[in-house]
Amino acid sequence: MIILCLAVIVGWLVHRFVFRLLTRIVANRDLFWRSLVSRTEQPLRLAIVTWVLAPAVGIAPLSDQETGILRHILLLCFIVLIGWMARTTLHIWTTVYLRRFKLDAEDNLLARKHVTQSRIMERVAATLIIALTLSAALMTFPAVRQYGVSLMASAGVAGIVLGLALQPVLKNLFAGIQLAITQPIRIDDALIVEGEWGKVEEITSTYVVVKLWDWRRLILPLGYFIEKPFQNWTREGAALIGTVMIYLDYTIPVAEIRRKVEEIARNSPLWDGQVVNVAVTDFRESVMEIRILVSAADGGRTFDLRCEVREKLMAFIQREYPGALPKVRAEAFSGVGPNSSVVHDEAGQRMSS
Repeated sequence: MIILCLAVIVGWLVHRFVFRLLTRIVANRDLFWRSLVSRTEQPLRLAIVTWVLAPAVGIAPLSDQETGILRHILLLCFIVLIGWMARTTLHIWTTVYLRRFKLDAEDNLLARKHVTQSRIMERVAATLIIALTLSAALMTFPAVRQYGVSLMASAGVAGIVLGLALQPVLKNLFAGIQLAITQPIRIDDALIVEGEWGKVEEITSTYVVVKLWDWRRLILPLGYFIEKPFQNWTREGAALIGTVMIYLDYTIPVAEIRRKVEEIARNSPLWDGQVVNVAVTDFRESVMEIRILVSAADGGRTFDLRCEVREKLMAFIQREYPGALPKVRAEAFSGVGPNSSVVHDEAGQRMSS
C-alpha cells in the first residue's frame, strides 16, 4: 500500500509539472490547442497516474491474484482514458470550428448548415466512441468475451432478437446521419410541422426539439423528418412572400388600393424591398377578391408585415371609401299597370325574407 500510494503521489506531482509546461507551450497558440490542454487536465492526470502505477504494481509484494486484479483495473483505466480523450478532443474541435459561424447574423443560412452538420455528426461520433470504449472494456473480462463469441456464433434467434431490440436505436442513428448529409432541417430553421409553426432549437442523436411560436416545445423523433412531409420556410433562404386577401365592393377603385399598399410597404421597416403586388383574383356574387403580396426577410417579419398591411389598409378604406366595404343590397320594385300590385307584393315578400 505504501508503494502504491507513493506511486500515486509521484504521478500527481509529475502531472502538475507536465500540465504547467504544456500550458506555457500553448499560451501563444490558437484556441484549439489552448482548449485542448485546459480541458484534458483530468484525463492527463489519469494517464500519468496509470502510467506510474504500472511499474509500481510489479514492484509491490503482492500475490499473483492481487497483481492480476490491479493490472486489470489499470487496463480498464487505460481504455476509459482513450475514450475520454477522444470524446474531449471531438467536442473541442467541434466547438472551435463552430466559432466562425454566427447564428444571430442577418443571413445565417451557411451558419445553420454547418452547425447542424457538426452537431449531428458530433453526437453520432460520440455515441460510437462510447460504444467502442464500453465494448473494449467488456472484452477484457474472459466470461463476457466468451459469451460474446458464443452469442455471435449462434447467429440464429439471438441475432434476430438483438436486431429487433436495437431497431429504434439504429433507425434514429441512421436517420441522424441522413439528416446531417441531406439537411432537410437545420438548427434555427422555421418549420410548419404537425400544424404548428416554430424553429428548430436542438437536434440530438434521437430527437428534434422545435420551439413553437408561443414558447412551447414540440419533441419529434429524427425519423419523423425522413418519413413524413413538413414545411421548411428557410430551406434555401429566409425571405418569404406573405399573402393578404381582402374582399371589397365592386365600387372600390383598385388603383387607389394598389397605391396605398405600395405606400404602406415603402414606409414599413419590415418590407425587404423585393415584392409588393395587388391583383383582383376573383369575382364573387357581392364582392370582388383582391390579393395583396408583400415580402420580408424572414417568416416572423412576413407575418408582422401582413398584419400591418391589413390594419393600415382597413383604416384607409374606412376613412376614404366607407361605401366600398362589403354590403348586402336589396332593391324595391315599382310597377305601373294592372299587375303592379302583384309586383309590389312579390317585392315586399322578398324584402321581408
